[in-house]
Amino acid sequence: MFQIYDISMTIHEGMQVYKNKEEKKPVFHNVQNFSNAKAYESKVTLDAHTGTHVDAPLHMIDGGATIETLPLSDLVGTARVLDLTHVQEGIGREHLEPFALQKGEWILLKTRNSLSEEFDFEFVYLNESGAAYLHELGVKGVGTDGLGIERAQPNYGTHRTLMGNGIIIVEGLRLKDVPGGTYFMVIAPLKLTGIEAAPARAFLIGN
Repeated sequence: MFQIYDISMTIHEGMQVYKNKEEKKPVFHNVQNFSNAKAYESKVTLDAHTGTHVDAPLHMIDGGATIETLPLSDLVGTARVLDLTHVQEGIGREHLEPFALQKGEWILLKTRNSLSEEFDFEFVYLNESGAAYLHELGVKGVGTDGLGIERAQPNYGTHRTLMGNGIIIVEGLRLKDVPGGTYFMVIAPLKLTGIEAAPARAFLIGN
């Protein structure tokens, strides 16, 4: 019997958003209800980087590819969850080498970020040495349980190293209840076009 792990953030008005910025919070508005109409309808306002989301190169690279150019085939397949809950700051090459990662792998970084639903200004991130190592290996994609894959790095070196070399970035995963190991992964971004990111539903299937 297989088990499904929902690794998406629940979208609601009180959810954590990057740096707790008010303008990034989702807004739910009731357009009509049964007191004034025959059907219930809502309007939702979302930042493209709300909760679990996929970044496209345009996010950090002038003239970069937009979200609809990422093929679904690159977002479905085998992925490995790396338990890095012991790391306190930046994930570097030295933290990744023990996992013997392989070319073409999808990796998901499980850190202490998954243990809280409050935004942490000191969240664990992938530093530039870690990003350079993943580029050297030729991984297909990397997901993180932080709302950003990097912080406090001049010129966004982690984003640019990964995006500039065709490595897909997913941010805002929830991996608290997922043991380290190999799973079948599905990441399904909203079918948006012409922009730099899209919220996504993500899940893992394991034994």
